[in-house]
Amino acid sequence: MARDADSQAVRDAPAVVTAEGATETPEKPKTGIAALIERIMKLRAVRVFLHYTSEGGGLLAAGMTYQAVFALFAAIWVAFSVAGSVVAANPELQGPLFSALNSSVPGLIKTGDTPKGIIDSKTLLSTAGLTWTGAIALIGLLVTALGFLASMRDSIRRIFDLPSDTTFFLKQKGRDLLLALGFGVLILLSAVLSVISNAALDALFGLFGIEKSIFAQVVAQTIGYALVLIIDTVTLAAAYRVLSAIKIPRRRLFAGALIGGVAIGILKALFALGIIGGVGNNALLAGFAVIIGLLIFLNFLCQVMLIGASWISVGMADARIDPRALGPDEMRVEKAQQLEDARRLVADANHKKAEEEYRAASGWRKRRLGKQILADARAETRRRANVPTTEELTAEKKDA
Repeated sequence: MARDADSQAVRDAPAVVTAEGATETPEKPKTGIAALIERIMKLRAVRVFLHYTSEGGGLLAAGMTYQAVFALFAAIWVAFSVAGSVVAANPELQGPLFSALNSSVPGLIKTGDTPKGIIDSKTLLSTAGLTWTGAIALIGLLVTALGFLASMRDSIRRIFDLPSDTTFFLKQKGRDLLLALGFGVLILLSAVLSVISNAALDALFGLFGIEKSIFAQVVAQTIGYALVLIIDTVTLAAAYRVLSAIKIPRRRLFAGALIGGVAIGILKALFALGIIGGVGNNALLAGFAVIIGLLIFLNFLCQVMLIGASWISVGMADARIDPRALGPDEMRVEKAQQLEDARRLVADANHKKAEEEYRAASGWRKRRLGKQILADARAETRRRANVPTTEELTAEKKDA
């Protein structure tokens, strides 16, 4: 007969837990500088950064940056090889599309507005059409692009202190491919919306004769920034929830993704102004300035992404929300494990207290305490021997 999970426990490797009813000796309140430091260390922003560093966030971001450099060029080449003919046939779409790409990665596409871009827009438009050799090359480029998504998934799960995703390999790659296509569709959609919104605004402001006013420019810029923020926020939310397969409450997911999206927007602005990645003035690096600037930007971008994941992770830990996708049976086993750990903690504490009383006693009371300690130790040994292991409890639940 299966026993109730509220009273059932399992015996596995010991873990440190706090037993119900146990109390700790209160610490003396700190004052002065110590109190200030303690208050600062309790701030969520500080705890988020400490969690990020403790999980090796900087190293993870460096690995993601290495993958991102190759994946970025591979993804651009794949996209324009497949859909380049559509873009080449629509000149009115080219400008907004290249602007959207440069909004995502500043200085990526070389256009009239960005003469120092890495990839010439004319070269991209000339890649339209596929040959057999091109198709084979595209497979390798696609694998490279999907490798970055796999690296991103493992890094985000590491921030949440979760093991690697054990989903079937082909299912993982299929999900990654759909996400990659989704990201591309978002950028294309933003370009289309940019064309539509600009045309609508020009028509509207033209009715009032203010299409070239400062107000019209501010409104157009605001709409452009809002579109970029929406794309960045949705992309981060998809990376945290869908790509990484982590169960995150919706409110916390979009709050963390929005914070990350705003941070990415600030990062792009700083990069565009040359505050970040500005190595062009260094004569030794002048020939590689664009590539080095791109590496710096991608590294900061990956760090922002992981810090956003750390923000969500710390918030879920504060609210005692488990990011693991545990089933009902796994939850029962874990609860039983915690119950047994608590029982052992209490038993060990009682045994230690009884030994202290035994050493302090004398005569008849000492002999009585000695017998009681031995009896309690034997009873606890028998109790622990009768507690099922995790495998036994799981099998018992299935049989029931």
